[in-house]
Amino acid sequence: MSEAIQAAIKGMNNNEGGPFGCVIVKDGKIVGRGNNKVTSTNDPTAHAEVTAIRDACKNLNTFQLDGCEIYTSCEPCPMCLGAIYWARPDRVYYGCTQEDAANIGFDDEFIYKEIPLPYAERSISFEQLGQDIAIKAFQLWEEKEDKIEY
Repeated sequence: MSEAIQAAIKGMNNNEGGPFGCVIVKDGKIVGRGNNKVTSTNDPTAHAEVTAIRDACKNLNTFQLDGCEIYTSCEPCPMCLGAIYWARPDRVYYGCTQEDAANIGFDDEFIYKEIPLPYAERSISFEQLGQDIAIKAFQLWEEKEDKIEY
């Protein structure tokens, strides 16, 4: 956890983004590191957990993190939580809570409130468009014989 916190502080001091850091460990060795880089990369998805997952997957040459543990300086936001579930690590350890983050201006509560709402009630408009042509990619996927499933 101390490595994740050091990544958070270093990234913050380098003006890369908010005070969040993450490391990914496999077999007792750090295989991925990340810190928040949202403002320095103009990438709203560049949260510490996402950058660490990308780094670990690159270093391990895989798209899943079986056998890995994630150490993150703060409880993951909804986006990072989704990325973690897609990566499938064995365990996640976190330092600060959602409430701690909200207390310094990083409040994800509005996202948690949006998720269960019907599309028509969300603050960002969602509308299905082109399903009749979009389904073609799914049909081709089902027929693809050399696909790598995940």
